[in-house]
This record gives sequence, structure tokens and C-alpha cells, in this order.
Amino acid sequence: MSVLGSKNILLGISAGIAAYKTASLVRLFIKAGANVKVVMTPASKDFITPLTLSTLSKNPVHSSFTNEEDDNAIWNNHVDLGLWADYFVIAPATANTMSKMANGVCDNLLLATYLSAKCPVYFAPAMDLDMYKHPSTKASFDKLKSFGNTIIPATSGELASGLVGEGRMAEPEDIVSFIEKDIVSKLPLRNKKILITAGPTYEAIDPVRFVGNHSSGKMGFELAKAAANLGAEVTLITGPTNQKASHSFIQIVPVTSAQDMYEAAHRYFKEVDIAILSAAVADYRPKNIATQKIKKKYTTLTLELEKTKDILASLGEVKTKQFLVGFALETNNELENAKGKLKRKNLNLIVLNSLNDKGAGFKNETNKVTLIDAEENITEYELKSKAEVAIDILNKIITQIHA
Repeated sequence: MSVLGSKNILLGISAGIAAYKTASLVRLFIKAGANVKVVMTPASKDFITPLTLSTLSKNPVHSSFTNEEDDNAIWNNHVDLGLWADYFVIAPATANTMSKMANGVCDNLLLATYLSAKCPVYFAPAMDLDMYKHPSTKASFDKLKSFGNTIIPATSGELASGLVGEGRMAEPEDIVSFIEKDIVSKLPLRNKKILITAGPTYEAIDPVRFVGNHSSGKMGFELAKAAANLGAEVTLITGPTNQKASHSFIQIVPVTSAQDMYEAAHRYFKEVDIAILSAAVADYRPKNIATQKIKKKYTTLTLELEKTKDILASLGEVKTKQFLVGFALETNNELENAKGKLKRKNLNLIVLNSLNDKGAGFKNETNKVTLIDAEENITEYELKSKAEVAIDILNKIITQIHA
């Protein structure tokens, strides 16, 4: 999944011949997983129809402050449009529209929305060669960039006038690629490699049966998705689970047993900057695994169990530069037990869950955590969705590694 996945993109279209390319641009944003709304200048409708863009974006297209066809004159709220957007992309950005943006002129819905937007703004210039090279256009570029807007440079090529030179709007594929790369370059976990473990482990009794636990893996998968959205390259080692994570920054390594997870964790650990071990690894496994299915002959069955290797402690022993995070699921003496585990296993941060908290623990969509750092500073959080908890944990890690 692209970094644009689930993001709200507002596409502003001004009146240039390159507006015909915006149909492809909308499709590419949708393909990347984004939600798209379109706002047009009135004159841009001469180059591409609102019906086309509305069909592709699956949202109404706005070009005026009220709906002209609506007798009730419903107001198209430019403030709401600006606040809805995670990113505002103005393409094509004509010389006229950029000049108005640079000088605060507000005579149409697109410009009013631009002045209300609180999100990052990208603009893709499109105009003829002489207009592109004019000093007033350069002044608009400089002024818009000084406001914090990001220019998507025009390319050279054949222009509508027949001239060949600069001024051609970047192709839709290049616009999407530019925005994705720019977003990633500004993310707090860019260039960081993160190892995350998730889910349960299954310890075989015989070829059919196993010893396991109730972990769904959801917390680990939410951590992986949140880390990837913050720019990290994620290796997600997961036990058996129905959870899914489709993201170009996430590599999934499926395992079954505690020993499998131990070996995979050590294989990748030396390469990472951060390791978050959220998996519910079995503490014990059957000492002897039957090679054939055990028949139901007796009233009782006794299994001899042996300890599994402690993955978290073993990583704590060999860590060098890595920031190591563990989880503690407790039912009594929660803080004392978590602090003991933090020190004993040489962790930088521990995430405490208590099964005494309603809505926390296995198979829930929510979680309630307390974070304890290496100096035993304690941060408690209220009950939240696991997606929100993942963000809280990663924000704490980011604060710690940049301290």
C-alpha cells in the first residue's frame, strides 16, 4: 500500500489545457488507496467535465460557493473542504491561479479553500514557455514556496502552442511519485528499520494438535502498519493469525513455533534500529512431540512441558545500538512485575497490559497500556483502539530515540 493509502486528497484544478490529465491523476490517487475530492475553478470546466471527475472520485465536484442547479442554494463550505484534506494538490496550477494564491486574491472556491487549508499544499505549474519564464511567474513560485507550499516542477516538452520547452505539467504518474517520495522524506521514522513480532505461537503435540493461546496478533499488526506509515522499513515476524497488512514497507515473515520465532528474530535483529516484541510467545512446549496422531484411548493425558527460549531476554543480551521494546501482560502486581522485566531483559521501553482492565488484552479491538522507559518514567494511557495505541507507542519511541 502507498503512503497515500487512506489519506484525504483534495485536488484543485485550474483552467489550463493540462486539466485533461486530471482524470488519470484522480484514478492514480484512488489506486494508491486515497480518498479524493475535487474543487475546480469555473473556467476549468471548459477543459474537463465535473461529471467525469465526480464519477472517478466517487465524490461530488465543487466549482462554486453554491450549487447552481440547486434551488435551495446549498453552500459549499470551503473551510470544511480545506480541513478535510490531508494533502491539497493543485494541478494544473496556471499562472493566473498561482499569482492569486501568492497575493491572497480570493475570487473563487478553489482559492478560498486554499486560504483555509491547514494541510501540506503541492502545486504543479502548467503554462506556455514564455509565461513560465516570465519574472512574475518566478516571483509567484518563490512566494508560494516561502509560504511552505511545495512545487512539483514542470517538465520540458511540446506545449499547446506548438513551442517546445519548459512549462509542461508533470505527468500524473510523476506527480503521484513526487508526492509519495516527498511525504516519506519528511516522516519521523524514515530510514529506520523496525523488527516487530506479532501473534501467538503454536507448539505441536502431535501432527494434528498444538498448545497455543488466544492472541489475535492485532496489536502487532497495528504497530507494523503505523510504523510503515511513519516511514519505517518493517520486518513483521508473525505467528499464525488472520490479520492482514498490505503495505510496500512491510515484509511479513510467517512462523509457527516459539523456536521458529526465536530463529527469525535473531536473523533480522542485527540489521534493525528498533525491535518491538509484541508477540504472545509460548513459555512452554511439549517435551516430546508424537510423530503420529495421539489416539483417544485414555481418560486422561499427561504432557510433559519444557521451557521455550526467551526471545526478548536473548535479544537484550546481544543488543548493541537497537532500541528494544517488550510487552508485559500482567494480572497482579502489574507495575512491579513490568519494571522487573524491563531491567532483567535489558529493555529500553516496556508496554504494560493488565487483564484486569476491561477492554484490554487478547481478542479485543481496544487496549489500555502503560509505558515505562529505562529510567522508570511511567506514562499511562486511557482505553483506546489498538490502532491509536500503536501510534502512542511509536510516538513514545520517537521521542526516546531523538532525546
